[in-house]
Amino acid sequence: MAMSFMEGNEAVAWGAFDAGCRFFAGYPITPATTIYNTMLRLLPPAGGICLQGEDEIASIGFCLGASMAGLKVMTATSGPGISLYSEQISFAIGGEIPIVIVDVQRLGPSTGSATRGADGDIQFLRWGNSGGLPVIVLAPSDVRDCYMLTREAFNLSETYRCPVFVASNKEIGMTRESIDVETVPSSRPLKRTASPDPDRFQPFAVRDDRTVPDFLPIGGPRVVRQTSSTHGTDGYITTDPGEISRILDRMTRKVAGAVGNFSLHEVDAQDDAGILIITYGITARAARVALDDLRTAGERVSLLVLKTLWPVPGRLIRKTAENIERVIVAEMNNGQYVREIERLLPQHTIDFVGRMDGTLISPEDIRETV
Repeated sequence: MAMSFMEGNEAVAWGAFDAGCRFFAGYPITPATTIYNTMLRLLPPAGGICLQGEDEIASIGFCLGASMAGLKVMTATSGPGISLYSEQISFAIGGEIPIVIVDVQRLGPSTGSATRGADGDIQFLRWGNSGGLPVIVLAPSDVRDCYMLTREAFNLSETYRCPVFVASNKEIGMTRESIDVETVPSSRPLKRTASPDPDRFQPFAVRDDRTVPDFLPIGGPRVVRQTSSTHGTDGYITTDPGEISRILDRMTRKVAGAVGNFSLHEVDAQDDAGILIITYGITARAARVALDDLRTAGERVSLLVLKTLWPVPGRLIRKTAENIERVIVAEMNNGQYVREIERLLPQHTIDFVGRMDGTLISPEDIRETV
């Protein structure tokens, strides 16, 4: 596939396929259904599996089982489905089960407006699990990003053995653009590390120089224990505070401590800029237009487009905001990620541009705030 004209959802599916995904399960929901439709075209001819669960809970459960058997897996939904995924997301975190979860966000709350976009799930993606352990969330801003970041999501999921979310949006997922896949930077598809010593394998033990366990598949020649309860390195349930603490601390460090390795972003910096616009997702497109207009008018402004949202890339944000007096955060909700910017930059003047009414933030909205 070279130059193609496709929507963001199709690009997600192609990114997953090219990353080695061979198992998809989902349940139809606007505006994510065309991911399922595309996977249905791609996977069976390649020997993969694409199936529809009886609901969202079953669908993500199918994916976790397939992942524990060693397959690269993906599911896709929107806000109402993400709410139903919550228990299984917690299982994936606690059981260190790789999975890519695509959330094509729509206007909420509840079932909201199925045909209007928003970025209202951003905090839920981070905190919608029992225990609050960190997850990885990537945010595309266009069709090219949908392809590239989905591929990256699989590598991160396999490397850190955790759920990785692709926080898309109806406006991205259902917009068609030209994309030349051959020009998109992409890294070699990675796989989780297999145990070098199956006879002495413990499912949650780590070698001295690692924070992520080695892997053996369930259903193979060796018995592999898996549980959603607190456990020790051997996979047996435990209530020992010391053992629980060590496991949870490692699962936190393996993701939060590594964010410097995947702080994906775009920056357009201007010397002596006094204003920094920070944004993500579909709003990045309005921000780029506003940036050009503001500079033409003589304003000295820089732009940071975040593509890694969680864990928060604090070092990147602080460094980009050095010597900046005023920060403007633009996002398609009533103010979710701006809280993280306020926490990281307490000495800065921070203004917020947001809306959650099914309407896109325009370049004019950002220019007026400046």
